[in-house]
Amino acid sequence: MSTTPIDSWAVDLANVTHIYPFAGAEGLMALIGIVLWLAWHVWQVRHENEILKDSVQKYGDEATLQNAIDDHH
Repeated sequence: MSTTPIDSWAVDLANVTHIYPFAGAEGLMALIGIVLWLAWHVWQVRHENEILKDSVQKYGDEATLQNAIDDHH
């Protein structure tokens, strides 16, 4: 299966236009990847803070939780 018009690599690549799909969209793809990565981090921090908040409500304040963690170590 070929996605490009290249049948053989024994050609002058200066005369070849595209050697892979979506050529020229690397910057856009990198930008989308970085935005998604940052969005995931924001979501992760919010999610972990919500879990901490629920644990504090269920088990006590942060000092009580820290004492429980310290007792296990």
